[in-house]
Amino acid sequence: MGKVEKGVSCSVNGCEDSADRSMSLTKAKMSPDLDFDSSKKRIYLCRNHYKDWKKSTKSDRETERMRWD
Repeated sequence: MGKVEKGVSCSVNGCEDSADRSMSLTKAKMSPDLDFDSSKKRIYLCRNHYKDWKKSTKSDRETERMRWD
């Protein structure tokens, strides 16, 4: 059972929603729109902030996938 299932809150500054996803700090830094504490290795995102992250990093993630094909 991970921290998301235990009810950890979103890592974005000013957000108190419960987290839906977790990701590494380097992956989360791909989005310049999100403001979070960068002293931890894992970042926890609520549903809304995860959607924002996906939208802002879509082209970068597609480029990364093409690199491996």
